[in-house]
Amino acid sequence: MRKPDFENILLILNREKPKRPTLFEFFMNQKLYEEVSGIKDPEKIDMARIKTFEKLGYDYTTFHCSFVFQRNERAHDKSVSLNENPTISDKKSFEEYPWPDAEKFDYSKLEKIAPEIPDGMKLIVPGPGGVLENVISLVGFDNLCFMQLDEPELMKNICDAVGSRLLKHYEIVSAFDTVGALISNDDWGFKTQTMLGPALMREYIIPWHIKIAEAAHKAGKPVILHSCGNLAELMDDIVNVIKYDGKHSYEDNIKPVEEAYEELCGKIAVMGGIDLDFICRSTPEQVYERSKAMLKRSSERGAYALGSGNSIPEYVPVKNYYAMISAVKDS
Repeated sequence: MRKPDFENILLILNREKPKRPTLFEFFMNQKLYEEVSGIKDPEKIDMARIKTFEKLGYDYTTFHCSFVFQRNERAHDKSVSLNENPTISDKKSFEEYPWPDAEKFDYSKLEKIAPEIPDGMKLIVPGPGGVLENVISLVGFDNLCFMQLDEPELMKNICDAVGSRLLKHYEIVSAFDTVGALISNDDWGFKTQTMLGPALMREYIIPWHIKIAEAAHKAGKPVILHSCGNLAELMDDIVNVIKYDGKHSYEDNIKPVEEAYEELCGKIAVMGGIDLDFICRSTPEQVYERSKAMLKRSSERGAYALGSGNSIPEYVPVKNYYAMISAVKDS
């Protein structure tokens, strides 16, 4: 079992070469956490994650806090419409919505968990979704598209209400010594374009991402953008305006990580990227060889951590996932 060393993550996010090949994953799945850690008690999920990330060779553990935005109940299906059961539809429902106060949530577990964190390991903390994700969840995507034309002031008020609370969440989280980095997780795009046009993103959404990145950097913590979709029109904003340290989530149907790395190396760290569909449909040997090739491609230039293009849900063949991470262990 490799000894955790968070310095590798910091070197990568500083666009440098890590001391050894390094893994990155946003999250895995409950079944894998239980299998690897041996912990099946749902009340001990945090410990299960820590043990799993440690045993599999990661230098950190992603760690979730309790802060959340309430929303109307949605169907627990394998896929959910972006328009299902919106919570806010007009000024009245906006004003009546129980907006959460991050300072009233309990973040103490970020301190209490310290004795359980292995030497050399740090926590990487995401948000409860991002600015655009939460706005769409509260309003509905179609409704939001109409709102930007019919009620732009209401749309701005909603975006600001969400963004200001997420900013406070990250300000609180970044102050803990156990936290080594942050993830700003906010899906922005579809396969061919951003969900909102670039001009609307720059008016309503990106200003809050600028503030979130500034808060992290002020606390001396790097921050990774996890965002799915085609963000080509906003990459300059991500790198030079918001100034994220790393970008996560890649898909072969949009741009293979190999191409993304060649474009982004030296500008921003590339985290993960082995396409999830490829991992599912390929043989373990194919997954291993592509992973090894990606490590070789980045071996001299750095600024890369090996992982999936998104996450490891339960439907991913475990042997294929293990084939991917074994490429790091064999390097």
